[in-house]
Amino acid sequence: MPTDPTAPRSRPARREFLRCAAAAAVLASVGTACSATSPPTGSAAKPTATPSPSSTSRVVSLPAPTGHWPIGTIDLHLVDRTRHDPLVPSKPFRELMVSVWYPAERGGKFPIAPWLTPAAAADWDKHSAPGLTIKTGAVDWQGIQTHARTGAPVARPAGKLPVVLFSSGDGGDRALGTTLVEELASQGYIVVTVDPTYEVDQVEFPSGRVERAAPLPKKLTPKVIAALLEKHSRARVADMKFVLRQIDALAHGRNPDAERKTLPAGLPAAMDLSRTGALGQSLGGSVAAQLAHDDPRISAAANLDGEFFGPVIRTGVTKPFLLMASDVNSFDNNASWKSFWTASTGWKHALHLRKAQHGSYTDLQVIFPQLTPHMKIPAASELIGTINPHRSLAAQRSAIAAFFDLHLKNRPTTLFDNPSGWYPEVEVLR
Repeated sequence: MPTDPTAPRSRPARREFLRCAAAAAVLASVGTACSATSPPTGSAAKPTATPSPSSTSRVVSLPAPTGHWPIGTIDLHLVDRTRHDPLVPSKPFRELMVSVWYPAERGGKFPIAPWLTPAAAADWDKHSAPGLTIKTGAVDWQGIQTHARTGAPVARPAGKLPVVLFSSGDGGDRALGTTLVEELASQGYIVVTVDPTYEVDQVEFPSGRVERAAPLPKKLTPKVIAALLEKHSRARVADMKFVLRQIDALAHGRNPDAERKTLPAGLPAAMDLSRTGALGQSLGGSVAAQLAHDDPRISAAANLDGEFFGPVIRTGVTKPFLLMASDVNSFDNNASWKSFWTASTGWKHALHLRKAQHGSYTDLQVIFPQLTPHMKIPAASELIGTINPHRSLAAQRSAIAAFFDLHLKNRPTTLFDNPSGWYPEVEVLR
């Protein structure tokens, strides 16, 4: 088996890698104990009163997007009745929660969307934060706000907009990509983020129902882990194809939300599905690649430091593809990268973000540095490295936007000619 971030390290924390929301392979070396504190998984948690954060809980914020447009968002509850749930087969259908992010009209009295919905935030604090070596109650997770207004009308002057689907790392909540997703929306994209139910630690559905991750095998050997990630990958690819169908229905004026939630004004007309891309971190990056291979609706895809799983390792892709690496992965130590890259025949570019770690491609890159001056977080350096967090985020935002601008908007860029000239932290791998 090639060197990869899913292989067990010196401490037995593989279960935590697969269940903790960071979805970062380097968590394996931290030795956290999510499973020791988590309740039985794979079943719904009854809605309970959401506890108020302690007066001593740390408040953190997300950096504002830099694009021209203010942004809006809406959560949708999607139900696929054509298949049993692939991770909990006793469920006769597959349920997903997704968020749609988009350029919004300025003004209007629309509430700011939270980073995590209330019940999900409470569950994260109790069951996920300890896996990141953050004590329960130490951070006001419920108080983290995005920069998007819930349900705000789509900005009409933005015109027809390309669409990008986002998938997080294994076990990672869709919220962990917010800083990158908001940037794309502010730059004139509609972005759809998807939570893989029963894989992610917690997914909150309407009325406060929380579904938790399905139980993992007791023995997580490298072979078992690889098989589990293959299973999760297959489930996610099917999820994404279903979401694409629902987006197409939305673009044609139908409301795919199970509760028929009122949609933001102008959203259906703004979607240009002839220009659709896929973006993912870790396992989500592999899913983006497989989706680009399988689905003609995907025109370009990007993988943020993800191992490849499934048939795409051998087939590669013929479409534009961006690969961004941390210090964890390279073509020298990752056989799936070598195979995929050799087989891929379209436009392709690979960049390395120096001194970054796997979790640098998540919102933890900007959250942890706000906490470490005030509390000990043993996982921090293992997850986000020592790169300057502001420079890291700026480089990621610029490269991802330039990639999709080039291939979905036909907007030329010189960033890939000399990325180090833009950001000294970035070097070209291939």
